[in-house]
Amino acid sequence: MFAYIARRILLMIPTIFGILAISFVIVQFAPGGPVERILAQLQGLDSGATAHFGGGGGEIGAGNAGDFSSKYRGAQGLDPKFIAELEKQFGFDKPAYERFFMMLKNYALFDFGRSYFRDEPVLQLIKEKLPVSISLGLWMTLLSYAISIPLGVRKAVCDGSRFDVWTSAVVIVGYAIPSFLFAILLIVLFCGGSFWQLFPLRGLTSENFDQLSLFGKVKDYLWHIALPVTSLTLGAFATSTFLTKNSFLDEIRKQYVLTARMKGLSERRVLYGHVFRNAMMIVVAGFPGAFLAAFLGGSLLIETIFSLDGLGLLSFESIVNRDYPVVFANLYIMSLLGLVVNLLSDLTYTWIDPRIDFSTREV
Repeated sequence: MFAYIARRILLMIPTIFGILAISFVIVQFAPGGPVERILAQLQGLDSGATAHFGGGGGEIGAGNAGDFSSKYRGAQGLDPKFIAELEKQFGFDKPAYERFFMMLKNYALFDFGRSYFRDEPVLQLIKEKLPVSISLGLWMTLLSYAISIPLGVRKAVCDGSRFDVWTSAVVIVGYAIPSFLFAILLIVLFCGGSFWQLFPLRGLTSENFDQLSLFGKVKDYLWHIALPVTSLTLGAFATSTFLTKNSFLDEIRKQYVLTARMKGLSERRVLYGHVFRNAMMIVVAGFPGAFLAAFLGGSLLIETIFSLDGLGLLSFESIVNRDYPVVFANLYIMSLLGLVVNLLSDLTYTWIDPRIDFSTREV
């Protein structure tokens, strides 16, 4: 097992390298950049979604290489020395390969530099936004499992019945509806659009949150998070529901279940005393991956729609502003989290069922 874990950890290094290298190369060919954006702001030509500018020159970053001053359409009439100083401030006076390897060196030490447009350490920004995204991902994962496991068990027991058919239809329809469209529908219905004003439109807490009692803070938090979590959960439990159902059906058909029934055990004892533990192995082992998928995949649009100040909204604003230190730091951290969670998922299998041995498995 130790050898398997060591191999998986060592394989994370080339994987992370490949992700960052491909992303860095793509950025070289992307139009625009932080320098060009600032020049556009200085001449009043910028129409981006966000407009903060702090002039914080990051130590690392990615952008267009070469003679920048000749590529900026907004550079006419500006002193070339000013443009050169701006490029030096952002680190774009160095060749692309040098900036890339400097980025790798700093990232290995978890040094992500400073945000170009917020003039704050990138790691501090991520720490500030992380609790919001974790909160959304954790609530969505817990709710989806709380719905999918009982529903999947019931569907397996009633396989082929009318209940199984209509619940499958409902789950599939819910899965087919994009979460952001459902979020917009909830806003129109319950946030004072054209119908009712029952929930707040933005934020995770009210302005007077610090003045509330403990019960009032919990109530206010749940009041704000209800619609975002509902939007994320709508299609999240479909996969785990069918996974639970199919896993139960596979176990129910095995010989040990028939033997337990022949011994006179009740159906409830057979299902929850024998089948449940074996059937839940694959579902429970997938919990880390399900949380990470919710944390990474669902937060961007939902946080933007509900104006929740989390990593999703931070990533969106950073991409719009060409804030490359924040963009690459998010990419690095999320990729690293994904690889670690995949390893944890494998280890969870062995914790649930010690018979599984990954030491003989080829990575």
